Amino acid sequence: MSPRLLLLIAGGLAALVASIAFAVTIGPADISTADVWAAVTAHLGLGEGTLPPLRDGIVWNLRMPRTLLAAVCGAGLALCGAVMQSLLRNPLADPFVLGVSSGASTGAVAVVVLGVGGGAVSLSAGAFIGALLSFGLVLALSHSLGGSTDRVVLSGVAAMQLFSALTSFTVLTSADADTTRAVLFWLLGSLTGAGWSDVLLCAVVLAAVLLVCLGHARTLDAFAFGEEAAAALGVRVARTRLVLLCATALLTATLVSSAGAIGFVGLVLPHATRALTGSGHARLLPVTALAGAIFLVWVDSAARTVIDPQEVPVGVVTSLIGVPAFVAVLYHGRRKT
Repeated sequence: MSPRLLLLIAGGLAALVASIAFAVTIGPADISTADVWAAVTAHLGLGEGTLPPLRDGIVWNLRMPRTLLAAVCGAGLALCGAVMQSLLRNPLADPFVLGVSSGASTGAVAVVVLGVGGGAVSLSAGAFIGALLSFGLVLALSHSLGGSTDRVVLSGVAAMQLFSALTSFTVLTSADADTTRAVLFWLLGSLTGAGWSDVLLCAVVLAAVLLVCLGHARTLDAFAFGEEAAAALGVRVARTRLVLLCATALLTATLVSSAGAIGFVGLVLPHATRALTGSGHARLLPVTALAGAIFLVWVDSAARTVIDPQEVPVGVVTSLIGVPAFVAVLYHGRRKT
């Protein structure tokens, strides 16, 4: 590992820890970083609990899991975006290009609006099942069409439109006004109600997928020269593409089922990070994940406070920030070329 990469990772981790500690203090209740430290050390068995139960509950049960889930979701979406852009050789690819987000939305709406599962299936479980069904449809369709990269993208677009239409039809025909508002808020991305179980599940899946992607870093470098060139270098193109597509789809499905569809993180962050690391994926992937984590922690903090006491869906804020940021990245790339 090069000194520059070590510096980037160490700096990124320090910035992430500081961002999480500061973000937990933001909110109506007056919480200091000392309170955050006291609560964390007490619950980890590293010190005695000195906070009143109410303040301890605000830090440990409300703000900390939400902030950590924001970090995990940001890291996962940015990682998936970087892998998808390289794997599909498409700079506009993002984690939702395989229709996973639309499938998750349909699954969530089916549970909330239609009552599928009879109360035994939660919104997150319904979203996860819908995401996997959508991805399965994309795999089956792209395989029947030849399995090439462009067929995968087109199959994802078809699945996205299909499940978006199903979601809209279900909401319009079966939901009342209150249910429609709640579903719309979730569809735009929301970390409200985040719990430690969500954090643990998403973090475990993120760690597993990150290891898989780092193990294929050199293969992703070969994909930059095209599938034929990668095959000439000894890469098993079809197998590698299937493994990485399944890994990123699984991670995206897990994140969307917990936080809804949060756009632009997986599209913008990989482009911005390449300016620091270059195109080598052994450097790009971990730094992109850290950048995504830091970015979404601050976006969620803004979403909670910008029009307090109301809360803005996280996906709305990422889009408002992501669009001008993406345009700036495009102009920067144009000047370099």
